[in-house]
Amino acid sequence: MAQAAPKAPAAPAPAAPKKRPFGVTILAILAGVLAVLAAIQTLQALGIFPNVIGGIKFHSFNLWNALMWGIMVYIYIWLVQMLWRVEPAGWLFLAVIATFNLILDFVAIAGSSEWSDVSVSFLINLLILVYVMLPSVRRAFGTAKVA
Repeated sequence: MAQAAPKAPAAPAPAAPKKRPFGVTILAILAGVLAVLAAIQTLQALGIFPNVIGGIKFHSFNLWNALMWGIMVYIYIWLVQMLWRVEPAGWLFLAVIATFNLILDFVAIAGSSEWSDVSVSFLINLLILVYVMLPSVRRAFGTAKVA
């Protein structure tokens, strides 16, 4: 009598995706806005969009600047994906990037830049950093401190 071939083990059921709170969706959207701002900076560095200082518009080309802003676009798009999937690494990375951007904006203001040059970036990054540190957001990403 021939034996039947053993059955292959059943594939594990996929884990249920984490429920994404509304606030995490807002964070992902804000990170998307920052990606758009970085894309605009990239196009300005390539000379496609003009730089505007007061009422004066001018085009300039800076390949290194364009490369750096292009990398930031990629990072922000990657960050949006991590936030959308509610990955704890996305929370940490967002907190680090927002802090880093706030430092850079502060240095730009302390230097020769005007408040109007960095105000949108500064305010969005400040809002993101404050919101990311709320206990409810940390719980959603599983990074809340256990007392």
